[in-house]
Amino acid sequence: MNLYFRLLLFMARVRFRSRLSIWDTSHVRFRVNPSDLDVQRHMNNGRYLTLMDLGRMDLMVRSRFWQRITDQGWYPVVAGQSITYRKSLQLWETFDLASRVIGHDDRWIYMEQVFRRDGKVVADAIVRARFLRKSGGSVPMDEVLDLVTPLPEHLELPGWITDWNEGSSRHGREL
Repeated sequence: MNLYFRLLLFMARVRFRSRLSIWDTSHVRFRVNPSDLDVQRHMNNGRYLTLMDLGRMDLMVRSRFWQRITDQGWYPVVAGQSITYRKSLQLWETFDLASRVIGHDDRWIYMEQVFRRDGKVVADAIVRARFLRKSGGSVPMDEVLDLVTPLPEHLELPGWITDWNEGSSRHGREL
C-alpha cells in the first residue's frame, strides 16, 4: 500500500516540476520510510529497484517522452539491470536519485541511475530497456529515436556497456 501512496504522490508532484529533455539528468529526492527497511534496518535492496522505476518515470514524464510513447501505443520494459550497493541508507535519511540516458544500440536504451546521500554515492546502477507495442511485438530502435531527435552529439555508448550487455546475455546458461 505504501508504494501506491508513494506513486500517487510522486505522479502528482512530477507534473509541477520543471521540464527536461530526455537527454538531461533527472534528480528526485526521497526519504527512507519505515516500510523501506529490511530486517537489518537499512533500506531493502529491492526498494532501490522500485525507486529506480520512479526515477525513470520522472525523466520520461518531465521530458514529455512518456506522452509520446503512450500516444504511439508503446510501453517501456526493463530487460536487464546491474546495481552496486556501496553504503547503506538508514531510516529517515534523505537521498537523491539521478537518472540519465547514456546511450543506445540497435536494440536497447541504456540508462545510468545513481543514489547519493550528502553528495556521496551510496548505490549506482545500469539499466537496459526496450519498448514494446501494446498490440504486440517490440519497437525498432530507429522508431524510438525518431521521437527524440535530434540526438545529442556527445551520445556514444561506452564500450564497457557493450561488454556488460554481452556478458549478461551469457550469464547463467551453464546453471
